[in-house]
Amino acid sequence: MRHKLYLLGLFILFAQDLSAQCAMCKAVAEEQAAEGESTINTGILYIMVIPYIILFVVFRKKVFGFLKELKMAGVAHKGEKDLI
Repeated sequence: MRHKLYLLGLFILFAQDLSAQCAMCKAVAEEQAAEGESTINTGILYIMVIPYIILFVVFRKKVFGFLKELKMAGVAHKGEKDLI
């Protein structure tokens, strides 16, 4: 519990710096849009995609197991319809 409180305190302490970074990204995107270039550069796309790839790799067995359960439930549900 103490670790969570420490993390929350650090987040609150650095929240102002985090919002400044977002403002800088926004300024660069607006500048690129004014010049006619792409507004989202490749670096930002990597930052957005990498966490989802990591989560998929870590939880892929659970994801595929869940999908198999859904498929089996759908098959069982269709079979019950035919019996009624």
